[in-house]
Amino acid sequence: MSAELSLAVTQVMKGVVYRDGHEKAWRHLLELRSQVSDHVAVLGLVLVVDEAEGYAFLRSRPEDDEQDGPPRLIPRRSLSFHVSLLLALLRKRLAEFDARGADTRLMLTRQQIVDMLTLFLPDGSNEARLVNQVDTHINKVIELGFLRRVTGQDDLFEVRRILKAFVDGQWLAGFEEGLAAYAGQLSGEAGE
Repeated sequence: MSAELSLAVTQVMKGVVYRDGHEKAWRHLLELRSQVSDHVAVLGLVLVVDEAEGYAFLRSRPEDDEQDGPPRLIPRRSLSFHVSLLLALLRKRLAEFDARGADTRLMLTRQQIVDMLTLFLPDGSNEARLVNQVDTHINKVIELGFLRRVTGQDDLFEVRRILKAFVDGQWLAGFEEGLAAYAGQLSGEAGE
């Protein structure tokens, strides 16, 4: 295996490869895309490259192909309601931002994120506790790789464009169905 292929495969196996953060690996990944795809296919993975948005990542093969294949290498993650809600809100904000077409990087302050999320949280008398909960949700979204703290500015975040690949129309539809079921349960409990 060439050093270039090794670098491309290793970097994408470690996580998302961004054009602006991993220039050398990104270049090799584009040049050797078919070889990288063949290499990771042996592990039951699919290479996803979005040149327009500038990222690449690995995804497990669709489930219908997994019965006779290798076990899942990339685990599924169960998200809490609040983290899912924050992802949906960030995706909506990213779509609105893209519709305006002004810039390529969506930057949000911590307060903007807190304001977006607190609209959907129950009213409480302890606002500091509420803000701490929102900070916990923000940190989880950072850990998942959909938000990034701007260096030198702790209260400023960049919404990573890879969010579009994971929070798509199908995901949002499933989330809306879950919200409807949850609202139905709440209204049923209120009627009892």
